[in-house]
Amino acid sequence: MVKHRLPANAMVPRHKRPGDRSPLEAGYARLRPGAMPMTRRAALASFAACLAAPAVLASEMRFTHAYGETILPRPAGRVVSLGYTTQDTLLALGTPPVAIRQWYGNFAFGVWPWAQHLLNGAQPALIAGEVSMEVVASLAPDLIVGINSGISQAEYAVLSRIAPVLMHEPGRSAYGTPWDEMTRTLGRALGRGDDAERLIAQTRQRFAEAQARHPVWPGQTAVAAYHWSGRTGAFIGTDTRARFLAELGFRPTPGVMRLTGAQGFYGDLSPEDLSPLDADVLIWISSFESVPDLVALPMRRTLRAYREGREVFAGPLLAGAMSFGSVLSLPFALSKLEDDIAAASDGLPETVVASAKAAGLAP
Repeated sequence: MVKHRLPANAMVPRHKRPGDRSPLEAGYARLRPGAMPMTRRAALASFAACLAAPAVLASEMRFTHAYGETILPRPAGRVVSLGYTTQDTLLALGTPPVAIRQWYGNFAFGVWPWAQHLLNGAQPALIAGEVSMEVVASLAPDLIVGINSGISQAEYAVLSRIAPVLMHEPGRSAYGTPWDEMTRTLGRALGRGDDAERLIAQTRQRFAEAQARHPVWPGQTAVAAYHWSGRTGAFIGTDTRARFLAELGFRPTPGVMRLTGAQGFYGDLSPEDLSPLDADVLIWISSFESVPDLVALPMRRTLRAYREGREVFAGPLLAGAMSFGSVLSLPFALSKLEDDIAAASDGLPETVVASAKAAGLAP
Protein backbone atom coordinates (compact mmCIF):
# COMPACT_ATOMS: atom_id res chain seq x y z
CA MET A 1 0.00 0.00 0.00
CA VAL A 2 1.90 3.13 1.18
CA LYS A 3 5.71 2.88 1.06
CA HIS A 4 8.25 5.21 2.59
CA ARG A 5 11.89 5.19 3.61
CA LEU A 6 11.56 5.35 7.38
CA PRO A 7 14.11 6.85 9.79
CA ALA A 8 15.93 4.38 12.01
CA ASN A 9 14.09 5.56 15.11
CA ALA A 10 10.66 5.56 13.44
CA MET A 11 9.20 2.99 15.85
CA VAL A 12 9.27 5.37 18.82
CA PRO A 13 5.96 7.32 18.89
CA ARG A 14 6.31 10.98 19.77
CA HIS A 15 3.85 10.85 22.65
CA LYS A 16 5.44 7.81 24.37
CA ARG A 17 9.14 8.79 24.64
CA PRO A 18 11.04 7.19 27.55
CA GLY A 19 11.80 9.72 30.21
CA ASP A 20 8.71 11.86 29.68
CA ARG A 21 7.42 13.17 33.04
CA SER A 22 3.96 14.19 33.98
CA PRO A 23 3.33 17.74 35.33
CA LEU A 24 2.96 16.20 38.78
CA GLU A 25 6.35 14.49 38.63
CA ALA A 26 7.95 17.67 37.30
CA GLY A 27 6.45 19.66 40.16
CA TYR A 28 7.75 17.31 42.83
CA ALA A 29 11.18 17.34 41.19
CA ARG A 30 11.32 21.08 41.82
CA LEU A 31 10.53 20.56 45.52
CA ARG A 32 12.84 17.65 46.38
CA PRO A 33 16.02 18.20 48.51
CA GLY A 34 19.02 19.35 46.56
CA ALA A 35 17.05 21.32 44.03
CA MET A 36 17.74 25.00 43.46
CA PRO A 37 16.42 27.04 46.43
CA MET A 38 13.02 28.62 45.80
CA THR A 39 11.33 31.59 47.33
CA ARG A 40 8.20 31.00 49.42
CA ARG A 41 6.05 32.40 46.59
CA ALA A 42 7.67 30.05 44.04
CA ALA A 43 7.23 27.07 46.35
CA LEU A 44 3.55 27.84 46.85
CA ALA A 45 3.07 28.26 43.10
CA SER A 46 4.79 24.95 42.44
CA PHE A 47 2.68 23.20 45.08
CA ALA A 48 -0.47 24.67 43.54
CA ALA A 49 0.59 23.37 40.14
CA CYS A 50 1.01 19.91 41.64
CA LEU A 51 -2.50 20.04 43.08
CA ALA A 52 -3.90 21.12 39.72
CA ALA A 53 -2.05 18.43 37.76
CA PRO A 54 -4.42 15.51 38.53
CA ALA A 55 -7.32 17.48 37.01
CA VAL A 56 -5.31 18.05 33.84
CA LEU A 57 -4.39 14.37 33.65
CA ALA A 58 -7.99 13.31 34.22
CA SER A 59 -8.97 15.12 31.03
CA GLU A 60 -6.72 12.89 28.91
CA MET A 61 -8.43 10.40 26.63
CA ARG A 62 -6.85 7.01 26.12
CA PHE A 63 -7.55 4.83 23.08
CA THR A 64 -6.31 1.25 22.95
CA HIS A 65 -6.01 -0.02 19.40
CA ALA A 66 -4.29 -2.61 17.22
CA TYR A 67 -0.96 -0.73 17.29
CA GLY A 68 -0.87 0.18 20.96
CA GLU A 69 -2.28 3.12 22.86
CA THR A 70 -2.89 6.70 21.82
CA ILE A 71 -3.39 9.51 24.33
CA LEU A 72 -5.25 12.68 23.46
CA PRO A 73 -4.57 15.51 25.93
CA ARG A 74 -7.78 17.28 24.91
CA PRO A 75 -10.61 16.93 22.36
CA ALA A 76 -9.32 17.25 18.82
CA GLY A 77 -10.34 20.08 16.52
CA ARG A 78 -7.89 19.92 13.62
CA VAL A 79 -8.13 16.47 12.08
CA VAL A 80 -6.49 14.73 9.13
CA SER A 81 -8.72 11.90 7.87
CA LEU A 82 -6.55 9.12 6.40
CA GLY A 83 -9.25 6.45 6.54
CA TYR A 84 -10.83 5.98 3.13
CA THR A 85 -14.31 6.63 4.57
CA THR A 86 -13.74 8.38 7.91
CA GLN A 87 -14.52 11.84 6.55
CA ASP A 88 -18.21 10.93 6.73
CA THR A 89 -18.16 10.40 10.48
CA LEU A 90 -16.13 13.53 11.14
CA LEU A 91 -18.55 15.60 9.07
CA ALA A 92 -21.53 14.04 10.84
CA LEU A 93 -19.98 15.10 14.14
CA GLY A 94 -19.54 18.69 12.97
CA THR A 95 -15.78 18.62 12.37
CA PRO A 96 -14.80 19.00 8.71
CA PRO A 97 -11.30 17.50 8.40
CA VAL A 98 -8.41 19.63 7.20
CA ALA A 99 -7.45 16.83 4.80
CA ILE A 100 -9.24 13.80 3.35
CA ARG A 101 -7.85 10.58 1.88
CA GLN A 102 -9.18 10.20 -1.66
CA TRP A 103 -10.78 6.83 -2.29
CA TYR A 104 -12.81 6.97 -5.51
CA GLY A 105 -15.60 9.03 -7.05
CA ASN A 106 -15.30 12.38 -8.78
CA PHE A 107 -16.71 14.57 -6.00
CA ALA A 108 -15.39 17.85 -4.61
CA PHE A 109 -12.92 17.37 -1.75
CA GLY A 110 -13.54 13.60 -1.77
CA VAL A 111 -16.93 14.09 -0.12
CA TRP A 112 -19.92 12.22 -1.60
CA PRO A 113 -23.37 13.80 -2.10
CA TRP A 114 -24.88 12.55 1.17
CA ALA A 115 -22.25 14.52 3.12
CA GLN A 116 -21.48 17.55 0.92
CA HIS A 117 -23.86 19.86 2.83
CA LEU A 118 -21.89 19.28 6.03
CA LEU A 119 -18.69 20.84 4.67
CA ASN A 120 -20.14 24.25 5.56
CA GLY A 121 -17.67 26.04 3.33
CA ALA A 122 -14.64 23.99 4.38
CA GLN A 123 -12.21 23.01 1.63
CA PRO A 124 -10.17 20.03 2.86
CA ALA A 125 -6.94 19.13 1.13
CA LEU A 126 -7.06 15.86 -0.79
CA ILE A 127 -4.46 13.16 -0.16
CA ALA A 128 -4.40 10.79 -3.13
CA GLY A 129 -2.23 7.73 -3.61
CA GLU A 130 0.70 7.45 -1.24
CA VAL A 131 0.42 9.27 2.08
CA SER A 132 3.00 12.05 2.19
CA MET A 133 4.26 12.49 5.74
CA GLU A 134 5.46 15.98 4.82
CA VAL A 135 1.99 17.00 3.65
CA VAL A 136 0.38 15.66 6.82
CA ALA A 137 2.92 17.48 8.98
CA SER A 138 2.39 20.75 7.09
CA LEU A 139 -1.30 20.67 8.04
CA ALA A 140 -0.41 20.78 11.76
CA PRO A 141 -3.19 18.40 12.88
CA ASP A 142 -3.95 17.62 16.50
CA LEU A 143 -5.39 14.23 15.48
CA ILE A 144 -4.82 11.80 12.59
CA VAL A 145 -7.53 9.23 11.95
CA GLY A 146 -5.96 6.04 10.63
CA ILE A 147 -8.98 3.77 11.09
CA ASN A 148 -9.90 2.13 7.75
CA SER A 149 -6.69 3.45 6.20
CA GLY A 150 -4.64 0.26 5.93
CA ILE A 151 -1.45 2.02 7.07
CA SER A 152 1.24 -0.19 8.56
CA GLN A 153 2.54 -0.08 12.11
CA ALA A 154 5.77 1.49 10.83
CA GLU A 155 3.77 4.24 9.11
CA TYR A 156 1.71 4.68 12.26
CA ALA A 157 4.93 5.25 14.22
CA VAL A 158 6.08 7.99 11.84
CA LEU A 159 2.67 9.69 11.84
CA SER A 160 2.62 9.54 15.64
CA ARG A 161 5.57 11.93 15.63
CA ILE A 162 3.29 14.47 13.97
CA ALA A 163 0.14 14.03 16.06
CA PRO A 164 -1.77 11.34 17.97
CA VAL A 165 -3.08 8.65 15.60
CA LEU A 166 -6.24 6.56 16.04
CA MET A 167 -6.33 3.04 14.60
CA HIS A 168 -8.82 0.16 14.56
CA GLU A 169 -9.46 -1.69 17.79
CA PRO A 170 -7.59 -4.92 18.63
CA GLY A 171 -9.25 -7.90 16.99
CA ARG A 172 -10.68 -5.85 14.11
CA SER A 173 -9.37 -6.12 10.58
CA ALA A 174 -7.86 -3.00 9.00
CA TYR A 175 -11.15 -2.19 7.26
CA GLY A 176 -13.53 -3.91 9.67
CA THR A 177 -14.59 -1.18 12.08
CA PRO A 178 -18.43 -1.08 12.27
CA TRP A 179 -20.18 2.24 11.65
CA ASP A 180 -21.44 2.57 15.23
CA GLU A 181 -18.03 1.82 16.75
CA MET A 182 -16.44 4.33 14.39
CA THR A 183 -18.98 6.99 15.35
CA ARG A 184 -18.53 6.39 19.08
CA THR A 185 -14.71 6.40 18.90
CA LEU A 186 -14.47 9.61 16.87
CA GLY A 187 -17.19 11.24 18.97
CA ARG A 188 -15.09 10.69 22.08
CA ALA A 189 -11.94 11.95 20.34
CA LEU A 190 -13.73 15.16 19.32
CA GLY A 191 -15.33 15.69 22.73
CA ARG A 192 -18.75 15.04 21.18
CA GLY A 193 -19.73 11.76 22.74
CA ASP A 194 -23.35 12.82 23.25
CA ASP A 195 -23.66 13.80 19.59
CA ALA A 196 -22.22 10.43 18.59
CA GLU A 197 -24.75 8.52 20.68
CA ARG A 198 -27.57 10.61 19.24
CA LEU A 199 -26.44 9.85 15.66
CA ILE A 200 -26.14 6.14 16.42
CA ALA A 201 -29.62 6.07 17.95
CA GLN A 202 -31.12 7.94 15.01
CA THR A 203 -29.54 5.59 12.47
CA ARG A 204 -30.64 2.47 14.33
CA GLN A 205 -34.13 3.94 14.56
CA ARG A 206 -34.22 4.40 10.78
CA PHE A 207 -33.42 0.71 10.26
CA ALA A 208 -35.83 -0.39 12.98
CA GLU A 209 -38.63 1.60 11.34
CA ALA A 210 -37.86 0.00 7.97
CA GLN A 211 -38.04 -3.44 9.55
CA ALA A 212 -41.36 -2.53 11.15
CA ARG A 213 -42.73 -1.48 7.77
CA HIS A 214 -41.59 -4.81 6.28
CA PRO A 215 -41.91 -7.47 9.01
CA VAL A 216 -41.20 -10.24 6.49
CA TRP A 217 -37.54 -9.18 6.12
CA PRO A 218 -36.13 -10.69 9.33
CA GLY A 219 -37.30 -14.11 8.13
CA GLN A 220 -35.69 -13.78 4.71
CA THR A 221 -32.25 -14.11 3.14
CA ALA A 222 -30.45 -11.37 1.24
CA VAL A 223 -27.09 -11.15 -0.55
CA ALA A 224 -25.07 -8.22 -1.87
CA ALA A 225 -23.30 -9.53 -4.97
CA TYR A 226 -20.87 -8.30 -7.63
CA HIS A 227 -19.89 -9.16 -11.19
CA TRP A 228 -16.86 -7.48 -12.71
CA SER A 229 -13.98 -8.50 -14.97
CA GLY A 230 -15.50 -11.94 -15.40
CA ARG A 231 -15.63 -12.59 -11.66
CA THR A 232 -18.86 -13.10 -9.73
CA GLY A 233 -19.23 -13.31 -5.96
CA ALA A 234 -20.74 -11.96 -2.76
CA PHE A 235 -19.78 -9.52 -0.03
CA ILE A 236 -19.44 -11.43 3.22
CA GLY A 237 -18.88 -11.22 6.95
CA THR A 238 -18.32 -7.76 8.34
CA ASP A 239 -18.19 -6.02 4.96
CA THR A 240 -20.23 -2.82 4.95
CA ARG A 241 -22.54 -4.05 2.18
CA ALA A 242 -23.27 -7.28 4.05
CA ARG A 243 -23.81 -5.29 7.26
CA PHE A 244 -26.34 -3.05 5.52
CA LEU A 245 -28.57 -6.07 4.87
CA ALA A 246 -28.03 -7.39 8.39
CA GLU A 247 -29.17 -4.04 9.81
CA LEU A 248 -32.48 -4.63 7.99
CA GLY A 249 -32.90 -8.05 9.58
CA PHE A 250 -31.89 -10.17 6.60
CA ARG A 251 -29.56 -13.13 6.97
CA PRO A 252 -27.14 -14.44 4.32
CA THR A 253 -27.80 -17.66 2.43
CA PRO A 254 -26.01 -20.76 3.79
CA GLY A 255 -23.81 -20.81 0.69
CA VAL A 256 -22.66 -17.21 1.25
CA MET A 257 -22.05 -17.93 4.93
CA ARG A 258 -19.57 -20.61 3.87
CA LEU A 259 -17.67 -18.29 1.54
CA THR A 260 -14.19 -17.12 2.47
CA GLY A 261 -11.88 -14.68 0.76
CA ALA A 262 -8.31 -13.46 1.07
CA GLN A 263 -9.51 -10.00 2.09
CA GLY A 264 -12.23 -11.28 4.41
CA PHE A 265 -14.95 -9.09 2.94
CA TYR A 266 -15.81 -10.76 -0.35
CA GLY A 267 -15.67 -14.22 -1.87
CA ASP A 268 -15.59 -15.29 -5.51
CA LEU A 269 -17.85 -18.01 -6.86
CA SER A 270 -17.35 -20.59 -9.59
CA PRO A 271 -18.87 -19.28 -12.84
CA GLU A 272 -20.63 -22.65 -13.16
CA ASP A 273 -22.39 -22.40 -9.78
CA LEU A 274 -23.99 -19.15 -8.63
CA SER A 275 -26.48 -20.92 -6.32
CA PRO A 276 -25.11 -19.27 -3.14
CA LEU A 277 -26.54 -16.00 -4.51
CA ASP A 278 -30.06 -17.41 -4.74
CA ALA A 279 -31.56 -15.33 -1.94
CA ASP A 280 -34.97 -13.84 -1.27
CA VAL A 281 -33.38 -10.50 -2.17
CA LEU A 282 -30.31 -10.27 -4.41
CA ILE A 283 -28.69 -6.82 -4.68
CA TRP A 284 -26.14 -6.37 -7.46
CA ILE A 285 -23.48 -3.79 -6.51
CA SER A 286 -21.86 -2.03 -9.46
CA SER A 287 -19.67 0.96 -10.20
CA PHE A 288 -21.35 1.27 -13.60
CA GLU A 289 -24.78 2.43 -14.66
CA SER A 290 -24.81 0.04 -17.62
CA VAL A 291 -24.02 -3.64 -16.95
CA PRO A 292 -24.35 -5.62 -20.21
CA ASP A 293 -21.99 -8.34 -18.94
CA LEU A 294 -24.19 -8.94 -15.92
CA VAL A 295 -27.37 -8.87 -17.99
CA ALA A 296 -25.88 -11.52 -20.30
CA LEU A 297 -24.43 -13.69 -17.51
CA PRO A 298 -25.82 -17.15 -18.43
CA MET A 299 -25.89 -18.73 -14.98
CA ARG A 300 -27.73 -15.76 -13.47
CA ARG A 301 -30.81 -16.85 -15.38
CA THR A 302 -30.79 -20.19 -13.57
CA LEU A 303 -31.44 -18.47 -10.24
CA ARG A 304 -34.85 -18.37 -8.61
CA ALA A 305 -33.99 -14.77 -7.72
CA TYR A 306 -34.01 -13.97 -11.44
CA ARG A 307 -37.15 -15.90 -12.29
CA GLU A 308 -39.15 -14.43 -9.41
CA GLY A 309 -37.97 -10.84 -9.88
CA ARG A 310 -36.02 -10.68 -6.64
CA GLU A 311 -33.05 -8.72 -8.01
CA VAL A 312 -32.19 -5.11 -7.09
CA PHE A 313 -29.55 -3.01 -8.84
CA ALA A 314 -27.36 -0.58 -6.88
CA GLY A 315 -25.47 1.59 -9.38
CA PRO A 316 -22.50 3.90 -8.72
CA LEU A 317 -24.03 6.29 -6.18
CA LEU A 318 -25.78 3.63 -4.09
CA ALA A 319 -22.84 1.26 -4.44
CA GLY A 320 -20.72 4.05 -2.98
CA ALA A 321 -23.15 4.62 -0.12
CA MET A 322 -23.20 0.94 0.80
CA SER A 323 -19.42 0.72 0.44
CA PHE A 324 -18.83 3.69 2.74
CA GLY A 325 -21.16 2.10 5.29
CA SER A 326 -21.12 5.20 7.52
CA VAL A 327 -23.55 6.88 9.88
CA LEU A 328 -24.33 9.23 6.97
CA SER A 329 -24.29 6.91 3.96
CA LEU A 330 -26.32 4.04 5.41
CA PRO A 331 -29.51 6.10 5.96
CA PHE A 332 -29.00 7.58 2.48
CA ALA A 333 -28.77 4.11 0.91
CA LEU A 334 -31.81 2.94 2.85
CA SER A 335 -33.90 5.88 1.68
CA LYS A 336 -33.09 5.09 -1.96
CA LEU A 337 -33.30 1.29 -1.83
CA GLU A 338 -36.16 0.51 0.55
CA ASP A 339 -38.92 0.50 -2.08
CA ASP A 340 -36.96 -1.72 -4.46
CA ILE A 341 -36.00 -4.15 -1.70
CA ALA A 342 -39.65 -4.35 -0.68
CA ALA A 343 -40.72 -5.01 -4.28
CA ALA A 344 -38.08 -7.71 -4.70
CA SER A 345 -38.86 -9.43 -1.42
CA ASP A 346 -42.45 -10.31 -2.37
CA GLY A 347 -41.23 -12.84 -4.93
CA LEU A 348 -43.86 -11.90 -7.51
CA PRO A 349 -42.40 -11.50 -11.03
CA GLU A 350 -45.14 -9.04 -11.92
CA THR A 351 -44.03 -6.64 -9.17
CA VAL A 352 -41.73 -4.15 -10.86
CA VAL A 353 -38.34 -3.55 -9.23
CA ALA A 354 -37.54 -0.18 -10.75
CA SER A 355 -33.74 -0.37 -10.52
CA ALA A 356 -33.59 -3.89 -11.95
CA LYS A 357 -35.86 -2.93 -14.83
CA ALA A 358 -33.78 0.16 -15.64
CA ALA A 359 -30.58 -1.94 -15.67
CA GLY A 360 -32.13 -4.60 -17.91
CA LEU A 361 -32.10 -7.29 -15.21
CA ALA A 362 -35.84 -7.83 -14.88
CA PRO A 363 -37.17 -11.21 -16.16
